[in-house]
Amino acid sequence: METKKTPAPILEPLTSAQEIEQAIEAILFAAGYPMRYDKLAEVLSLSVKDIKTMVRQMAERFDEENTHHGIQLLMYPTTCQLTTREQYAPYIREALGIRRGGNLSASSMEVLAVVAYNQPVTRSFVDLVRGVDSSYAVNSLLDKGLIEAAGRLDAPGRPMLYVTTDKFLRVFGINTLDELPATEALSVAAAQADLAEAGEQLTIEEEPMPAKDYEEPTDSEEEDVVFENGAQPAQEAEQEMLPDPQ
Repeated sequence: METKKTPAPILEPLTSAQEIEQAIEAILFAAGYPMRYDKLAEVLSLSVKDIKTMVRQMAERFDEENTHHGIQLLMYPTTCQLTTREQYAPYIREALGIRRGGNLSASSMEVLAVVAYNQPVTRSFVDLVRGVDSSYAVNSLLDKGLIEAAGRLDAPGRPMLYVTTDKFLRVFGINTLDELPATEALSVAAAQADLAEAGEQLTIEEEPMPAKDYEEPTDSEEEDVVFENGAQPAQEAEQEMLPDPQ
């Protein structure tokens, strides 16, 4: 017997820009994690372009010096999120009894840096830059959701290509990869030359990835520092990702 689908509720249309912005703010606060622009557009019966424009205007107002907010609105390529400001992290942690999460190892930080500054990259490229095998660190970063597979290289063996994720941006408190600090520490010219000699061509055959709404993180590191509105302070998160001093 075929079951009937429950019809979606008919929402009363919002007629003013102020009402729409208030609805966006309420949705982001209630979600506690990044919301996709296309989902907001669907719910509010607007185009993705209009949603992005309104969210950008809201974010600018949150950052105005004459307004006093303990939260900020961050924008990512496909999502946006309300988060707490990093300077209040110690007070939030103390008030909510949140313990500090674990740290990334030095090797994981090195791999993450190589991927972030040179993506998309293969694991063999990362190995070549670092001079050691990076299998364990790559798998650890995949498990934590900081990097992800983005297709395969058109080369013998069809090695997997890796890129950073939106979670990487969120954890390190930046909106786009363009905000990464300039550095000459990752000199990869020799590695690129060696890869070229090996015959690897940077032709990417992308594997289609199914679209889905953002799922709330589940790894223990992030759960330790998620606040009442689901936010994680960028500065504290970055400190937690640094290697333990030896």
